[in-house]
Amino acid sequence: MCAPPTRVLRGDAGIGHEFAQDNHSRSVRCTLRGLHYQVTRPQGKLVHVATGSIFDVAVDLRRSSPTFGRWVGAVLNDEGHQQLWVPPGFAHGFYVLSAWADVIYKCTEPYAPEYDRSVRWSDPALGIEWPLVEGAPPLLSAKDETAPMLQDAEVFA
Repeated sequence: MCAPPTRVLRGDAGIGHEFAQDNHSRSVRCTLRGLHYQVTRPQGKLVHVATGSIFDVAVDLRRSSPTFGRWVGAVLNDEGHQQLWVPPGFAHGFYVLSAWADVIYKCTEPYAPEYDRSVRWSDPALGIEWPLVEGAPPLLSAKDETAPMLQDAEVFA
């Protein structure tokens, strides 16, 4: 008999959240998605790449945090098998480095469009060092092109 799937990630990673939803995003090279988050029912995300390579970013949007507005980034790919944990209260985004990429992420809360927010990926106040392909502007959604700067964004207390 097979054991039921584990809904709580435990162990050395120190993550103790239940996951409510799995997402799959397929994007072509130079696509930049983000920076996305939910203001109510904030999502924690465990991100990995099934195919391809991305530069993955998390930005702390908790105003009371000593790291508010700071970011971390990592290259995730299908060879390294690494994952990035994006805690609730952080925005998430990624840039596709390979010809295309399949990004899989587990979320601690279901997607709720009414709470969906974003921050401008290119905000100088964040200073994210995106490894953009020279001479090729990133491919953005309309939502990401018009996202507010951090100073104008709705953030967490």
